Amino acid sequence: MSNFTHINEQNQPKMVNVSDKKITKRTAIAKATMYLGTEIISHFNNEELITKKGPVFQTAIIAGIQAVKKTSDIIPMCHPLLINGVDIDINIIDTENINVFCKVTIEGKTGVEMEALTGASATCLTIYDMCKAISQEMVIKEVKLIEKTGGKSDIKNG
Repeated sequence: MSNFTHINEQNQPKMVNVSDKKITKRTAIAKATMYLGTEIISHFNNEELITKKGPVFQTAIIAGIQAVKKTSDIIPMCHPLLINGVDIDINIIDTENINVFCKVTIEGKTGVEMEALTGASATCLTIYDMCKAISQEMVIKEVKLIEKTGGKSDIKNG
C-alpha cells in the first residue's frame, strides 16, 4: 500500500476523491525570490518598470492570477477549483532581488498550495520574459510554500 494519495492499489495514478471532505475556508501563501540584478532594478521608477511590452509588475501580477486559475490544466492531479481570491505582491528587497508573494483563498474541499506556488512561479516567469531584453542574467532562486490554513493541518514555514 502506497503512502501517496495519488496512487491506487494497483500502483497506478489516480485523482484523489474529495467528495467526503468538508467544505472549509482554505488559504495558501507561496513566496518566490528572484534575482533581477542591479541593471534591471536601476530602471525601476516608483516600484514599476515600463517596457515596450508594458508595465512589468502589473502584467506579471495579472499573469500570476491567470496561472492560479489554470493550475489544474497544467498540474495533472490538481482539482479544478472555484477560486475566491488571489492577491499577489511584488517587493523590491534590495538593489538586486525581489520577493513575490501569492496568496490564494477558497472555500472548498481541497487545498490551494499548488495554485499559490503556480501563481508565484508564473509571476516570476513573466517578469523574466518582460525584462530579458535588458538582461538575461535573472534567476528565479526559490519558490516555496510559506503558509497553508484549512483542511487537515495548518503549515507555517516562515
